[in-house]
Amino acid sequence: MGSGLSLDDSVRVVVVGGGFGGTAAASLLRSRAVPFVLVDVRDAFHHNVAALRAAVASEFARKTFISYSVTFGDSFRQGEVVGIDPARQRVLLSDGEELQYSHLILATGSDGPFPGKFNQVIDMESAIQTYEDMVKEIAKSERILVVGGGAAGVEMAAEIKTEYPAKEVTLIHSKVVLADVELLHSVRQEAKEILLRKGVRLLLAWLPRVPVSLDTSELAGKGSLVKVGDPGLSVATGERVSDVESLTPNRFQKDTVVRTEKGTEVVVDMVVLCTGIKINSSAYAAAFGDRLASNSALKVNKHLQLEGYDNIYAIGDCADLKEPKMAYHAGLHANVAVTNIINSLTHKPLKTYKPGSLTFLLAMGRDDGVGQVNGYYVGRLLVTIAKSRDLFVSKSWKTMGQTMPS
Repeated sequence: MGSGLSLDDSVRVVVVGGGFGGTAAASLLRSRAVPFVLVDVRDAFHHNVAALRAAVASEFARKTFISYSVTFGDSFRQGEVVGIDPARQRVLLSDGEELQYSHLILATGSDGPFPGKFNQVIDMESAIQTYEDMVKEIAKSERILVVGGGAAGVEMAAEIKTEYPAKEVTLIHSKVVLADVELLHSVRQEAKEILLRKGVRLLLAWLPRVPVSLDTSELAGKGSLVKVGDPGLSVATGERVSDVESLTPNRFQKDTVVRTEKGTEVVVDMVVLCTGIKINSSAYAAAFGDRLASNSALKVNKHLQLEGYDNIYAIGDCADLKEPKMAYHAGLHANVAVTNIINSLTHKPLKTYKPGSLTFLLAMGRDDGVGQVNGYYVGRLLVTIAKSRDLFVSKSWKTMGQTMPS
């Protein structure tokens, strides 16, 4: 995408949210010399794809935070968006400032428990130190419980066991199969096998009264068949931690007793929560309440425009699309949204976004992984080379036009 657009002074794109989608959009707008302002409540981009390793490996966190102002200069505004006035085309900030826009890109992302998501509003150096503090807490803890067996929980357990093979790591999950439901059955099964090979103890749900001789392929889409004889695997029906809110996660607390709703007790020194995400909707919920999906994501058309608006786009986790919430997808959305803003200004047809066959890689520590590319299974070698070693951190530093610290 070269430069050379001829735009009048009324064009100004405001990008709300500086995650993967927002920074990708801002970088594309800058490359096309389209006037824009990127707004985020924090002072640095967080490469949270690598957040779990940053919680385990000392000095890694510094590679996961990248200053916005160094990259975007005066086109970055640190502030909290508290509302949007689409009639006046204004974005409202908590300090009373209003940002006028001709086009708006909403990229507010999602939130979830630390360390997978970083949800404190503090400066970059303090954020890095928060991860370094957790590295020390994990180092002190001999028995660690990971709660939640989606992609984040699976990767968290693997990261700890890779860095500390001698530690006792237990993962508890309320469902029969690990990782995300959209993944191939073979990928989810291999993720379980990798954890077992690393020595992770699994507490999963159980499909009762299923013949052991049943071909597990018959359960594809329903979950894998969990066999009692699997090494290191404890089996229980619907294991779920009771009273999760009472736990103090990410802190060394020797001999903490964690109970499940079925009465199982696990004695640990530390609890790490990996229990899912929720959409960050506070910036837009009041303005667009009638255009929200049940999870508070924004309903968009095939051009990623907010329903009913031709100058407002939603990308990344806050767009209601039938695909997993992933950084990779947010980057694809950003390209479509920016292309469509430019095409609308130059009177060209708009680009359509179509979710494709799923590409999803699970990094299981630095030395292992499994996933799928365009719907096809890929194994350890390819995933390790593509993701596990570096977790795409170098790509984000390149996108932000800065040199990654060694």
